Amino acid sequence: MKKLLAMVLTLCMVFSLCAIGPAASADAQELTLWTYPIGKWGDSATVEAMMADFEAATGIKVTVEYLDYTNGDDQVNTALEGGAAPDLIMEGPERLVANWGVKGYMVDLADLWDDADKAEVNASCVSACFNGDGACYEYPVCMTAHCMAVNYDRFVAAGADQYLDLENHTWTTDGFINAVKALYAAKNDTVAAVFCGGQGGDQGTRALINNLYGGTFTDAEHTKYTANSAENVKALELLQGLDGINFDASIVGGDEINLFRQGILDMAFCWNIAQQLNTDNNDAELTNDGEKIVFMSFPAEGDAKLCGGIWGFGIFDNGDEAKIAAAKEFVKYFCDGEGTVPAVKASTYFAVRGNAGDGIDLTGVWADNAIMNEYTKLMPLLGDYYQVAPKWAEARTAWWNMLQRVGAGGNVADEVAAFDAEVNG
Repeated sequence: MKKLLAMVLTLCMVFSLCAIGPAASADAQELTLWTYPIGKWGDSATVEAMMADFEAATGIKVTVEYLDYTNGDDQVNTALEGGAAPDLIMEGPERLVANWGVKGYMVDLADLWDDADKAEVNASCVSACFNGDGACYEYPVCMTAHCMAVNYDRFVAAGADQYLDLENHTWTTDGFINAVKALYAAKNDTVAAVFCGGQGGDQGTRALINNLYGGTFTDAEHTKYTANSAENVKALELLQGLDGINFDASIVGGDEINLFRQGILDMAFCWNIAQQLNTDNNDAELTNDGEKIVFMSFPAEGDAKLCGGIWGFGIFDNGDEAKIAAAKEFVKYFCDGEGTVPAVKASTYFAVRGNAGDGIDLTGVWADNAIMNEYTKLMPLLGDYYQVAPKWAEARTAWWNMLQRVGAGGNVADEVAAFDAEVNG
């Protein structure tokens, strides 16, 4: 009887251990994702469909919380302080790498990359997602290039269309100068605005000024700001003295877009694919009054270097190795695997690579959309992603304050020197 009882107890212990194993494993198969509203990654129906496909393929269930750009950072920071961060988060390197990564909250994803990945992914994306120590705190999935736009009908009427390379959507600095002069002669009023009422859309003013004569905003290592250069001084002096260009401290990028759509401005420096596709007040690629909008690279003496957006996934280090492993499986699935095409399409932006794992071709993701397909011509012009430099928030504020002083007649050389001293100090 005692032997029988001992055998029963032993079997009970075995069954108990077996039961514990799957339960612990099951915990690792449930993840939380917090995502900012990146295209339709902010739309629950779109995202839940992708999560269902991921669960069917991997057995890993993902619960999603949707953040906005008004309160999202506060929600994440509060969760981090309370030890309740999500397993995964979707956003850009300025948050994942330069903020939470630097502060030690993120898992290093360098092991997810091999040499083929680094060769395949856009070089600016690779650079932005790794820090100087070789740690990777974001695996990118999509990107876009910001650009400018022109009212093509106005250009034709003023004879300025001759300065546009419509095939490649590029133009030269001299072409820009001559176009502004022609447009101003035709209307004797503001052609374009260097908006500086705040930081909204400030990538447009930086790209305009940096590209005109080949200046930069930071050094290549993203350790200091470089507005105080001969190239940037020359560009600002040109804009300050060019009839038709108005430094406007009363507006930000969104206001400029509205003025452009209303036909008040002939150019917009705050533009991207979302604006080109916008149908709020007319068909896509038309102003409110039906004039033709053409997206353009910023004018440059050589090849333009466009500011861009990069988005991908990071993993918070919550100390659970099983969950971290499951989260890495999620990252590879959506960034370099079966889920990459729907992930890119949901973003409404462009793939950071031409091919994903298992031979998935990403080059034709937007082949059925003529506007998106045409816009891909700008993607090779994506320049350095410098938004991971130190004191980034302070630099953005100092930038538009500096533009206001230049617009008020300040000496350009003195003002850019003051900018660099403020943000590099």
